[in-house]
Amino acid sequence: MTREGALLITVAVTVVLLALMVWAWRRKARRDATPLSEMYELPEGSQLGDVFDGQYVATTRTGEPMQRIAAPGLGFISSATISVADTGVVLDLVGQRRVVIPADRIDEVAQATVAIDRIVETDGLVRLTWRTDSGSVVDTYLRAKDAPASALADSIHALIQNPRTGSHA
Repeated sequence: MTREGALLITVAVTVVLLALMVWAWRRKARRDATPLSEMYELPEGSQLGDVFDGQYVATTRTGEPMQRIAAPGLGFISSATISVADTGVVLDLVGQRRVVIPADRIDEVAQATVAIDRIVETDGLVRLTWRTDSGSVVDTYLRAKDAPASALADSIHALIQNPRTGSHA
């Protein structure tokens, strides 16, 4: 085989692989085209608590930690401001519409080390398990920039505590 023939085969294979990747991403984006939460602002009268500069890492279906959800605004890693209020968690991602996760939909908060393509120090991520508008359960991974992950996790965890009994709501 000539050098030119090998080059043409390499270019053709590369083009086919890139086309398959674009096709797969578009298919995933169509599948996940519905926003996970139609709530874009906190309810009136909400009390804002802790605010963290950080990073939105990914949202995955619970039990499928390597399958990114490409929902509007949540498809890509992004710098974020993470605000914890008495009524929910607010994600302000750079260049995206605000996402509000109501407190009554948060099922669990834990720390994690791995999410999709992000591996950090032990327990350096916060995994927020919550129910979407459609009722499916997803995990959203967040990383605090100037605070330990435990501070962000504790702040969110306080939302799912029943104030009367101290147990999960």
